[in-house]
Amino acid sequence: MHTTTDVRRLEAVSHAPPTGPPPGLSRHQQPGQPRHQRPGRRARFDSGVRVLAGSALWLSLLVVTYWWVAGRGLQAMNGWESGLTSLGRLAGLLASNLLLVQVLLIARVPLLEHAFGQDRALRIHRIVGFTSFNLMLAHLVLITWGYAAGRITAIPSTFWDLIANYPGVLLALAGTACLVLTVVTSVRAARRRLRYESWHLLHLYAYLGVGLALPHQLWTGQEFISSPAATAYWWTVWAVTAAAVLVWRVGVPLVNSARHRLRVAAVADEGGGVVSVYVTGRRLDRLGAEAGQFLTWRFLDRAGWTRGHPYSLSAAPSASGLRISVKALGDNSKALRTLRPGTPVLMEGPYGRLSARALTGRRVALIGAGVGITPLRALAEGLDYGPGEAILLQRYTGTPLFERELRMLADERGLLIGLLPGHRRAPDSWLGAGVDHLDDVAALRTWIPDIADRDVYLCGPDPWTGSVSRAALAGRRSRRPYPP
Repeated sequence: MHTTTDVRRLEAVSHAPPTGPPPGLSRHQQPGQPRHQRPGRRARFDSGVRVLAGSALWLSLLVVTYWWVAGRGLQAMNGWESGLTSLGRLAGLLASNLLLVQVLLIARVPLLEHAFGQDRALRIHRIVGFTSFNLMLAHLVLITWGYAAGRITAIPSTFWDLIANYPGVLLALAGTACLVLTVVTSVRAARRRLRYESWHLLHLYAYLGVGLALPHQLWTGQEFISSPAATAYWWTVWAVTAAAVLVWRVGVPLVNSARHRLRVAAVADEGGGVVSVYVTGRRLDRLGAEAGQFLTWRFLDRAGWTRGHPYSLSAAPSASGLRISVKALGDNSKALRTLRPGTPVLMEGPYGRLSARALTGRRVALIGAGVGITPLRALAEGLDYGPGEAILLQRYTGTPLFERELRMLADERGLLIGLLPGHRRAPDSWLGAGVDHLDDVAALRTWIPDIADRDVYLCGPDPWTGSVSRAALAGRRSRRPYPP
């Protein structure tokens, strides 16, 4: 399942919404649950964290650039060979700094995880990763070329001399090879051809690559050892990064799994190739999970349990149980149907901003497609809203998921439901057949007239959510009247 966890706040548009409930939506007038939440407080805090994190990133890049300048990096640019070497040093500094940022982004540090969420963190991780990798290759080429006195023909022999006679260079070369493997398998074309399990295993080589680069940088890097301040900086950021990975990717998941003692309680067939797995445990109210979030799961009754798989909660978590609902798309998801009650479970998380944390107001629109409806179904149960304040649109083929449960929420909470059946009418449209008289934007504004005033949660295949995002953002700019 591919999800997007972006939550977008759209500006108001000037229009007169149609009277009555939108076509295909059901409304119940009973009062909603008591209003306990304070929407916007956590969202504002997370926004501040993102600003501070971005500022810290640019400040760190300026600091390492300053050390390059202080080490006479600019003066060295007046010669061909020295200029190549000096540029290579700068590329290495920037690559090292970004490499550590890349690791921190996937270390699941709670402050960053809450502020960025998985999707945004992965996008930044991807950009930072490719940038640091390109700078690392530039460092390797420029340094070797400079040591070869600027002569291309001398590069092979110089490269061998660096490997054989400079401490840590061979380890750094091995680390580079690990990072090359990680980058190659992260290219979208290659990623689509790999099973998730294989990609996940290969991606772990990134940690090995970073670790192998450390000795070379700290033993021979001029800017790493040029001053006590520089030495303290690099040792500190390396130690913090390593501690973050060990604590949040290893220690905390093991402690939480031992504390909560998760076990499979039951497996239920939801139809359409989707199964729900019910998990029980101890004091799950202390886990801190929220509706809409996901956890990384390892079921300990099969081979390959060491590779975790991220699955979203499909029901609001309770003190005694959790539920995930998964479509059989890969080897692991297909095997979930055969899980036996009592199977021990290891987990990491909860993760993700597809939750009440991102709310800026009380009115929400939940829009999902296929099995992407699972976290939205949990949000429809777990969010605090009154009648008409939450609208859910579900795109599906075959039979809609959780139809009975959603109808119960409509009756009890006043959730508005819109069912959109059929295959997509065009590759660049989020709509199915039967609404050919409306374009994507007009249809969205017809079903959700006040879309500009709602927090919009999307979940589904990436191309589809992209179409919905474009329609929602266009809807706030459009001032055309609604179709009759």
